[in-house]
Amino acid sequence: MASPGPVSTSSPVQGAGLGESPSMSTEKLSSSAVNRMLMEFLIYCGRAVFVFYPVYLTGYLGLSISWVLLCMFMLTWWKKNRQWKDARIGSAIDFVDNEKHTINTELKGSLQMASWVNFTDVEKVQWLNKVLEQAWPFFGMYMEKLLRENIQKSVRACNTALKAFTFTKIHFGNIPLKITGIRAYTHEVEHREVILDMNLSYVGDVDIDAQVNPAITAGVKGLKLHGMMRVILEPLIGQAPLVGGVTFFFIRRPTLEINWTGMTNVLDSPAFGSLSEDTIIDIIASLMVLPNRMCIPLIDQVKMDQMRFPLPRGVVRVHLLEARDLVAKDTYMMGLVKGKSDPYATLRVGNRNFKSKTIKENLHPKWNEVYEFVVHEAPGQELELELYDEDTDKDDFLGRYNLDLGEVKREKQMDQWFALEDIQHGEVHLKLQWFSLQTDTSLMKESTDNLACAMLAVYLDNATDLPKDGREAADRHKHGKNPKEARLTKRVACPNSFVEFSVDKDVKKSKVVYASKDPVWEEGFTFFVRNVKAQHLSIQVKEPEKKNPLGVLNLPLSRLLNTSDLTLDQRFLLERSGATSQIKLKATLRILKLEEPPPKPIVNPPSEVKQQQTKKEGNTSVSSPSNAPSSSNVVSSKEIPVVSTPKQVPTSPNEGYLAQRRGSFQAPENRKESSSSGNLRRFDSHSLLSENSIASSRFDLSDGATYPEAIRNHQGSFGEIELVIRYATLRHKLVVIVNRCRNLFPCSENGTDSYVRLYLLPDQTWKHRKKTHVKKRTTNPVFNEKVEFDVLLEQAQTRKLDVSVKNNKMLVSRERKDIGSVIIDLSEIDLVKGITVWYELTLPGLKK
Repeated sequence: MASPGPVSTSSPVQGAGLGESPSMSTEKLSSSAVNRMLMEFLIYCGRAVFVFYPVYLTGYLGLSISWVLLCMFMLTWWKKNRQWKDARIGSAIDFVDNEKHTINTELKGSLQMASWVNFTDVEKVQWLNKVLEQAWPFFGMYMEKLLRENIQKSVRACNTALKAFTFTKIHFGNIPLKITGIRAYTHEVEHREVILDMNLSYVGDVDIDAQVNPAITAGVKGLKLHGMMRVILEPLIGQAPLVGGVTFFFIRRPTLEINWTGMTNVLDSPAFGSLSEDTIIDIIASLMVLPNRMCIPLIDQVKMDQMRFPLPRGVVRVHLLEARDLVAKDTYMMGLVKGKSDPYATLRVGNRNFKSKTIKENLHPKWNEVYEFVVHEAPGQELELELYDEDTDKDDFLGRYNLDLGEVKREKQMDQWFALEDIQHGEVHLKLQWFSLQTDTSLMKESTDNLACAMLAVYLDNATDLPKDGREAADRHKHGKNPKEARLTKRVACPNSFVEFSVDKDVKKSKVVYASKDPVWEEGFTFFVRNVKAQHLSIQVKEPEKKNPLGVLNLPLSRLLNTSDLTLDQRFLLERSGATSQIKLKATLRILKLEEPPPKPIVNPPSEVKQQQTKKEGNTSVSSPSNAPSSSNVVSSKEIPVVSTPKQVPTSPNEGYLAQRRGSFQAPENRKESSSSGNLRRFDSHSLLSENSIASSRFDLSDGATYPEAIRNHQGSFGEIELVIRYATLRHKLVVIVNRCRNLFPCSENGTDSYVRLYLLPDQTWKHRKKTHVKKRTTNPVFNEKVEFDVLLEQAQTRKLDVSVKNNKMLVSRERKDIGSVIIDLSEIDLVKGITVWYELTLPGLKK
């Protein structure tokens, strides 16, 4: 569940990571911007002249309008034919480059292949489908009994206009539900539980007819339902039936298609189809989509509240910061003039969704809004983000991105750009933080920016001896009449009741229980708390469409701070209600603690390099360069290892390259100690002998060049880079896709202007250099650029790839441009299959 609405993040803490000051938020028209606008205006005018001039020329020459139509037809045909040809050529090239991925994608889309085909850990359960097929007629008998005895009675009681509602035909067809794959979790969960994820697919011939009154009939004939259901078997016990209870729910909202009949056939029209299906999905979500669960206890010792509403895994705080390079959907003058878009975002976790504000006419919007979601299952639950262009008729789609919250739980904190899917281009910038739930009140820190510091979980069980209506409760409160006198004077009727919870402006309502003075709800709710000592939980038992409540209760949240495990589980006497009217609930308070990201693993030098390092403890010393600190004028022998003799023949091209690189740093053995050796740069042995230090930035090394002072003083990580490496066997090319980088070292207040440079070692000339375009003012650049090397597979498996991330703003400086680099040994990679890996960036020769 989430907070009731977005919170503006105007404080410096929430704005961190944007790389811009508030004064820079307004755009200033520079000369380049004015020139660009003029050029666009001239292009629009030229396009208009090009379109309308033939019409004018035809009228001027007195020709028939048929010539204009013929020319327009020929031009349209040529453009369409050109587009089809480009699409065919592009598809062929993409198929050659991504043959395996393309085939899998096409088969998955056209054949609706089962999940066990694409995921090795998903099992095929054909035996279970056979069991379902055999038991399906009996399932239909059970559902018919349930609909006639329970659902029909509930529908009649909810509204006086439906008193004659009757199911005239109930048949669940001959096509059973199918399970297309099942995944079992046993090692990643508690030792007393088993978790199953089942992919459900139901395309059935359901035939259900109902009669509202003799003139109005309704029905369903045909139903399609697809979704993933999670089944939890817990607790495991040492006696029959070995499992204490079964809990099942949908992690995400399922997809639904219904074929209506009778008077409801109008719902099949495009105007009402999505409305009706969304309404039914909302009903399903209120019952079986997280945090709502269906529970079946198998033993008496199992507590229903723990099964139906266990404490969440944690809380995710989502900072919706900005987006860039969105698609322009607004056009004018019949498409001649391209406008911009009015983007807004929708965020959903489970059955909780929120909508951001709309930024008018902007392809690079900045929202700076914060949303808080309670996470019940991680991994499993996803953050579903969609962007739309707001229009008066129908909003245009601008892209989506789904993020498994299990990744946020693992990383603890994420701040990066995500490429939007199902759209030509566009990215969204999110900052995500994982909060664990603690019972230590000393960890509570009240936020100054109106964000939550704690979470309140409330489990509503039941109520007893409610008054028949709100008027009777008011009379009892006013005159003090006891219940016995009330029963003697008036006929007692059972009320329809629901419970309304509120913490400040966050209001949540339970379901309605009809005709019962002892209603049972068994529902759970969560609230975000910003000030535990000042806020309180307000509880009102109400009747639908009535003003006077059946009972009220105010529970100060500070009362929970003095209880065991920050929990109250008891019956509370209702105020302004009957003398014995009570409500039973359980309130649990948990403190939100921001989790720190795990430490980055330190890559140690290879064992062979360590052996060389121990053997090559030198007996040569040289003086340090002139710009070194005066306190260390002499470099020890360990800092400059001795080079192997030039007569030694390398066994592989890589070894020759490494030997040459070592020679570029080291003096010959017969060189004497003199002041001329002061031109050598000082490196410690560890940074010199590590592979990442030896081969990176070969053409950036020069005598006397140093790293910028900010980089030399930096003690943390320099960032990571994500690469896709594979070999295209049909075209005999090594393909390297530079996806993105994250958490790069910020070279300025506005971020970093970065690009990626690649060499396939031992090729060392400028013509073998590959580089990407420059991504400006960001520490999380997204490149998505492909680089190819013409090399045979056998040769590629013996080479190494040198990848460096560089800063583009140091072109005229003598300082090093490197931000970080990495050497990848291709012999350790299955190039035919390909990999997608994040690599840690390091800096060569930088003494930490």
